[in-house]
Amino acid sequence: KSGIVAAETINEHLKESKELSIYEEKFKKSWAYKELFEARNVKPSFSWGLILGIIFTGIDQIIFRGKLPFTLKHKHADHETLKPANEMPVIDYPKPDNVITFDKTSSVYLTGTNHTDNQPVHLKLKDKDLPIRYTLDRFDEPAQRYCPAGVYEVQVENDVPKFVINSQNCIHCKTCDIKEPSQNITWVTPEGSGGPRYGNM
Repeated sequence: KSGIVAAETINEHLKESKELSIYEEKFKKSWAYKELFEARNVKPSFSWGLILGIIFTGIDQIIFRGKLPFTLKHKHADHETLKPANEMPVIDYPKPDNVITFDKTSSVYLTGTNHTDNQPVHLKLKDKDLPIRYTLDRFDEPAQRYCPAGVYEVQVENDVPKFVINSQNCIHCKTCDIKEPSQNITWVTPEGSGGPRYGNM
């Protein structure tokens, strides 16, 4: 719906010279904004714990229909919750059984993701040396695990680790932009509308 409103706004800009800033006003009048506004307190309430979150969400959504006169806020950004690797147990991930669990490459294939080979990389690093210089040592470079599409890898060549971005695999979930502990990765819109197609879903 937000895309439809954006297209309508652009059309009005081209035909009637209306300001593009009317997008926000138009979106706020749509059903999508209404739904998002009514659900605004659901996720933050779960910071109180599962039971309190469920109780509050029931009251908020069933009794008040999302119209409580206040808005809850998260206490911190998601990337601030990551703990150093030396404080956490090493997780032994079992190999995919291809029945319930599947490898990342097969899952990316099912998304129908496609990016033009020669397009600029749409995953920008503010500091290209930071992943190896800092994040690898402190957090064991979590991008290679939290990315569901295997976009990020640490490859070792001649005993020298190298941070590799396989941007052609990106399914545009933006987890890296949100979760990267140093906020070093920025997702930008890829050139030429590349990305997942989900044609088999």
